[in-house]
Formats: sequence, C-alpha cells, structure tokens
Amino acid sequence: MPAVLGIGNALADIISVLEDDTVLTQFGLPRGSMTLVDAELSRKIFEATRYNKQEITTGGSAANTVHTLAALGGHCGYLGKIGNDALGTAFRKEFEQKNIKTHLLLSQKDTGRVMALVSPDSERTMATFLGAAADLKPEELDRGIFSEYAILYIEGYLVQDHRLIETAVDLAREEGLKIAIDLSSFNVVEANLEFLKKLISEKVDIVFANEEEALAFTGKSPEEALGDIASMCELAVVKVGKQGSFIQRGDEKVKVGIIPATAVDTTGAGDNYAAGFLFGVTQGYSLEKCGKIAALVSGKVVEVMGAKIPESSWLGILQTVEAMED
Repeated sequence: MPAVLGIGNALADIISVLEDDTVLTQFGLPRGSMTLVDAELSRKIFEATRYNKQEITTGGSAANTVHTLAALGGHCGYLGKIGNDALGTAFRKEFEQKNIKTHLLLSQKDTGRVMALVSPDSERTMATFLGAAADLKPEELDRGIFSEYAILYIEGYLVQDHRLIETAVDLAREEGLKIAIDLSSFNVVEANLEFLKKLISEKVDIVFANEEEALAFTGKSPEEALGDIASMCELAVVKVGKQGSFIQRGDEKVKVGIIPATAVDTTGAGDNYAAGFLFGVTQGYSLEKCGKIAALVSGKVVEVMGAKIPESSWLGILQTVEAMED
C-alpha cells in the first residue's frame, strides 16, 4: 500500500467550549477562521477561557489527518518541528504509539499551540501561536525523507511560508510523489491567492477545499468552483457541510452525502475527511468509496470534542469501511 507523508505545523490543541461568542469579539477573532497570534495574545485567550470546559491534545491539521489515516490502517509519516519541552515530548510519543514514522526536528522555541474555541452551535474558531512549528526551514528538508512515500499531504496553514512549501513540493516531486493540499482556511486562501493558484496549477495533484475556501479561491459557488479547481489539477474535492461533498477527476464527477451525526464540535472534520479520502486513494478505491470513507470519519469526529475519533469507535468504523461496496 502506498504511504502518505504529512507535513504541517506540529501543535498542541487546547480546545475550549464557549458559552457564547463574547471571547471571539473581545479578541477580534473572526468566527470560523484561523488567526495567527503571538505568545502574549495566546496566553490572554488561555486565561480568558481557562474555566471553560477544556481538553488538551496533540494537533495541527496534517497531524490530525495522519493520525486518522494510521487508525484506518494506512502507512504514513509526519514531518514537522517541535520544541524541546513537555508538549513536544508528548507530541512525539503520541505519534510513536500509533506506529507513525516521525521526522520531527527540534527548535529552541516552545512547541506551538492552538486555542480552539468552540461556539454553542459547534462552529470552531482557532487562534494559533506557531512557536517551534514556524521554525521549520526549507534548508532543513532532506530529499531522502520523501523517498519512502508515494503522496505528500500539505496542510494549507503552511502556505504562509512560500519557500518552505515550494521546497517540500519540489523535493517530493523529484522523488516521484503525488502532491495533495488542503486549503485549510478561507482567510489563508485570500492572503495567498496568487501563490496558491500558481502552485496548484503547476505542481499539485489533489486539492481539498470547503465551501468558503473554494469561494475564496475561485469566487464561485461549490459546483462551479469544483470544475475550476479540477481543471487545474488531477483530482478536486469541495466539501459542502451537511450537503456532503463534490468530487471530480477529469470528466468523472461524484456527489457523496454525509452520515447522520449530532455535531458537538467541528474541529478536525476537514482533517479527518482528507484522511478517509487519502486512505481510499492509497487502496485504489473508486472516487465514490473514497468519498464515503471520508464522510464516515468526518461524521464521527464532529460528534466528539477535539479532532480525534475515540479508540472505542474504531472497530465499528473499520467494519463499516470493510463492508462498503467499491
């Protein structure tokens, strides 16, 4: 089975349940967005939410994807940068326990963290202090790392560092890897639009976007946006929340629905979708089956706090995937 290498910001997720959106207004955080903050603002948000219901886990978008991919039975690795601190140690340990190969570089800075703020309607807004994660330099990437993999999966949050992304993509392509990218957040897309358009049209094979990201990228509605993105790469996916997702490869188009789910927290829904879909791709499944596996795991994760599906759910998920027709 081909292996997937995820590259992204290695972060600790601190998930807090909000009683209302006052904290978002107080700190100027657009609802549903990801905003980069410095250490001081991150600390202030933590202080303002410390008495809310809270959960701390390892995270980062590509890290979440790789975790779920491994749980599905996929072969995968993870490339990122952590601090030489307790959060960094916990990050490495959690990956090794899941038999995920780690390529974790060390920084003098603290391990990065995300304040994930969950509104009463389960929408999540993220304030991210990158810390060590932002210390990953293009010069530190070794072509040899990529030689063990078939697909490089990039989280869109890395796109702030254009040179890092280009270096990773070029090294991976030299080793014959396919390139997959998740656009991650509409404000990231808006801030890096020209770079992303050039990168995707020239060097990317698979693109994941949600409705807002697709709109920011193309200025069009989901189905029209799907056609535009699919014309730039090999395979395009546009997720439309409760309406499911649209998938296109060449002239082949598929619409996949969602599973019934009671949303508690949407953190990690997109990350898990990408994991399910990429697992299907590495298995050589049809687009429809890839989409159904993606819908299954993204539906399961929104029913719990945080970006990871609990261990107790996995047996049922794996049995459901096994029973799916291709």
